[in-house]
Amino acid sequence: MKEGEGQAFGTLSPNNTLEDVKLLKDMNVDSYRFSISWSRILPKGSLKSGINQEGINYYNNLINELIKNGITPYVTLFHWDVPQALEDEYGGFLNKNIMFDFKDYCEICFKEFGNRVKHWITLNEPWSFSSMGYGLGRHAPGRCSQILGCSVGNSIIEPYIVTHNLLLAHGAAARLYKEKYQTTQGGQVGITLVCMWYHPYDQSHKHVEAATRALDFMLAWYLDPLMHGDYPFNMKAIVRDRLPTFSKEEADMIKGSYDFIGINYYTARYAREVPYSHDSPPFLHINESYAEQLEAKDGVPIGESNGSWIYVYPRGLRDLLLYIKRRYENPAIYITENGISNVDKSDIPKEEALADEMRKNYLAVHLAEICDAIREGANVKGYFAWSLMDNYEWEKGYTERFGLNYVDYNTLERTPKDSAKWFSKFLQPKPQN
Repeated sequence: MKEGEGQAFGTLSPNNTLEDVKLLKDMNVDSYRFSISWSRILPKGSLKSGINQEGINYYNNLINELIKNGITPYVTLFHWDVPQALEDEYGGFLNKNIMFDFKDYCEICFKEFGNRVKHWITLNEPWSFSSMGYGLGRHAPGRCSQILGCSVGNSIIEPYIVTHNLLLAHGAAARLYKEKYQTTQGGQVGITLVCMWYHPYDQSHKHVEAATRALDFMLAWYLDPLMHGDYPFNMKAIVRDRLPTFSKEEADMIKGSYDFIGINYYTARYAREVPYSHDSPPFLHINESYAEQLEAKDGVPIGESNGSWIYVYPRGLRDLLLYIKRRYENPAIYITENGISNVDKSDIPKEEALADEMRKNYLAVHLAEICDAIREGANVKGYFAWSLMDNYEWEKGYTERFGLNYVDYNTLERTPKDSAKWFSKFLQPKPQN
């Protein structure tokens, strides 16, 4: 990647900011993506309840330290941490009112940090937040259907409501930035989406269509409204009365509300057709693409795996980038997450954990596929690896390690893995002739 176009990683510890920025500096990165915690700025979620100046001070110090070390901040405004007060007051993202509180929170960030932050990401992976939190119940707030073991929720309705309100919140914040702050601050605003690549089980028409539907229910669910102001045809045909609709004013607000698109890519699956019927809809929205998602075909996995959910399929990233280029008028794209985890085992010696050959290879082959996509015209602006260090991985807790730097969870000591050393060399500036 070109200098200034972004290579970076996961999350910093609040108690180790100076040391961790030095870690970034030593790795030769020129950009760092991190998230601001909504509740750290507004402890009760809304402007009327007061601003936490200590939270603002913390992020000011981090941003200043990054810039001091020649590292460009890329800031995500929402990474699934809804203030509990708003969840209690009106149900969080199940209620359209959240777009107003989110807009107020974002405006504080634009005012306080926008003179130095020039790349804003409103939402991280809205698909994961809505599907894992309201469809499968694996993430907070843990809502799904009783058939899946949840005491509250409706997994064939709520993910669509939540996604609708996420898109409205993004649109409100992005329009605010574009209309009030962009001219004077000179920054950009975008959104980060996650997507697997879906490879047809074979090249028969039915499986090709299944792969397209799978992409519609993971990617086009968000990109179509952002590009066209409406949901994709396949979703409207299948979901029908459960899919919310945008008013003309809302559609106009959302359409074109981005300067760039972030893409998080980790793995791929085969897509095989499932017979479609209006008479017996699935009990879970994640099945409504009528595409069975398979990790293997004829007993052969789609890619190498080390025991986690990630199967290494680098060609899928190139195919995804070129698919977006063709279907969505080639928007500016940042790869905002890309990486592989190791399933943590307490009996593995630290020295073995540091020798992460698979992660080195994973990064190298995915970077090569990005370069191929760029040669074919994909408008890729930068690459961020996930993640700087081992951290807390949602429902997986500390059982999976994504870090390029090893963290001793007892002492919090950081130690570069072989992948960090390799990446540092990869990013090392070329000597001038």
